[in-house]
Amino acid sequence: MTKPRWLSPEEQSAWRNWIAVSRLLPEQLSKDLEEEHGLSLVEYEILAILSEAPDQKLRMHELARATWASRSKLTHQVNRLESLGFVNRETCKIDARGQFAVLTKKGAAKVTKAAPDHVESVRAHLVDQLGTRFVGFGNLNATIVKHLTKIAPDDSCGTKS
Repeated sequence: MTKPRWLSPEEQSAWRNWIAVSRLLPEQLSKDLEEEHGLSLVEYEILAILSEAPDQKLRMHELARATWASRSKLTHQVNRLESLGFVNRETCKIDARGQFAVLTKKGAAKVTKAAPDHVESVRAHLVDQLGTRFVGFGNLNATIVKHLTKIAPDDSCGTKS
């Protein structure tokens, strides 16, 4: 057994701060969206991704990949958005087993209305807190995302299919 490579005090502090931010920031962004628009952060993200997709629709596995969600979690979220009239499902004409999630007019209106408040929340709680360091922070995170998506098991978070 190899000897553990313990974190230095500075590394331990940075690690704990990162854990706190990774939990607190999405919670705050979700709270802001919920209070102002009745959407969770995950629901908003699904609507936003669909709004940017060609014909405002994506295959469910593509949407899972884009949201870093497992297919089962995504199915649950899409069911809720469907019950609210924000998303419809369409069967894929080429592959009857596949389904598309399709943004409805009501869903498009909802995400359009929520977007300005959401971006202000992102600015207030993240971008403005880091100032000019924000872009560098994003680049550092991209390195970690690249590493984790390479080692992720198939369909663990929608990253591989």
